[in-house]
Amino acid sequence: MTQYLKKEEINDEVINEIANALKEGKLVIFPTDTVYGIGTNAYDGEACEKIYQVKGRPKYKPLIILISEISMLEKIVNYISPAEQKLIDTFWPGPLTITFNKRDGILPDVILAGYTHIGIRLIKEGLIHNLIQTAGVPIVAPSANLSGNSTGTKMENIIKEFHSKVDYILDYGDIENDTVSTIVQVEDEKVVVIREGKIKKEEIAEVLPLKEE
Repeated sequence: MTQYLKKEEINDEVINEIANALKEGKLVIFPTDTVYGIGTNAYDGEACEKIYQVKGRPKYKPLIILISEISMLEKIVNYISPAEQKLIDTFWPGPLTITFNKRDGILPDVILAGYTHIGIRLIKEGLIHNLIQTAGVPIVAPSANLSGNSTGTKMENIIKEFHSKVDYILDYGDIENDTVSTIVQVEDEKVVVIREGKIKKEEIAEVLPLKEE
């Protein structure tokens, strides 16, 4: 049964409860720094599989990971290149998802969708930061919408699509801007923009050269 909580009901005690639920592999819908996400423990393959099921998400689409500390990043990636570090220093925390070469044997295969890289974003403020920090584990968090439907910004739609399918829905009101994070990957010290979102190509080009398509 889904527990539905409004913003004014969420205090430190509730955050501890939900963080523990995330760590245990429960599914939680929450506001991120972009849109609403549906999240769970990134280390829990069975829980991540449930996210694919409830969203109807194709298995060839990997999941993005949210972290609250750089130390979490260092546990799941092989290395951080100088160009990747420059992106981190410039745009993190913020709506830039960087795909890193993942460390073998750490993350469940289901969230990788066959790729050797995994998209990661650092968040340092708001509810989701508190949840990740308290849980002590990275969280997968694709947009809270059924695959193919509008991005998760309207609470009415989120409740309609996910009521009884997730463990918690945290209602912080509708999100006006539906712009998602920008996704990039570094190749040969140049940036490939996989998906342009809140951070524009022009902003990235001021920091590092873009790889020509």
